[in-house]
Amino acid sequence: MKLSVIIPAHNEEGCIESTVRAVSKQLLADNIDHEILVVDDNSTDNTGLILNEITKTVPHLKAIRNTPPHGFGCAVRYGLKYFSGEAVAIYMADASDTPQDLSKFYRAMIEKKVDCVFGSRWEKESRVVDYPIFKLILNRAINHLIQLLFGIRYNDVTNAFKLYSRRAIRGVEPILSPHFNLTVELPLKAIVRGFSYTVVPNTWINRKTGESKLKIKEMGSRYLFIILYCFIEKWLSRGDYTANHMAET
Repeated sequence: MKLSVIIPAHNEEGCIESTVRAVSKQLLADNIDHEILVVDDNSTDNTGLILNEITKTVPHLKAIRNTPPHGFGCAVRYGLKYFSGEAVAIYMADASDTPQDLSKFYRAMIEKKVDCVFGSRWEKESRVVDYPIFKLILNRAINHLIQLLFGIRYNDVTNAFKLYSRRAIRGVEPILSPHFNLTVELPLKAIVRGFSYTVVPNTWINRKTGESKLKIKEMGSRYLFIILYCFIEKWLSRGDYTANHMAET
């Protein structure tokens, strides 16, 4: 099974090379058939130049620049148009995710024969380094609300680091979110539409270079919109968009 890794990158000159090389090294060592697809999201620093250089030496790396509009979700959606694998992972450019977990997600999908593998930073086996306290409080509040609304046990829906089968990605289309609310839209749609998933503890390490692109003040209403959108689908669509229903039609 070929694995595609989509890495959205906006002004990540301080870490994009080390992130890409670490992912490549891990997947090659684990003998995983793969491609790394970095989507340059309108970077104004040297991110694009760095990507052009490392494509010469990193196997299976493709670098593309997405067209307007820009934003985290737009960059991921652009990458989802072009990935070629049977499975695709969303991986953060800032090295907050680990290549070891990427391989672990891949093995879990194969071994458990599921459509999705969702990371959780809040299991006993998880490891979190330097998570800002205000973001932690907000994170837990939002995830507890989602658990109550959707009746699910999964406790880290807002975690961007996830792995999807091609079938699941096509099954959650059309994808609406242009920003970080995409991290909520993809898993909630997959769950609501009946795609199978497993949860794997993962490591999260706060970035050492650059600035976080997540602007909490700008994202509140956008997160709420996509949560309500998926909530309405769950309770009012009468199963019209579930995986089984769409397969029958």
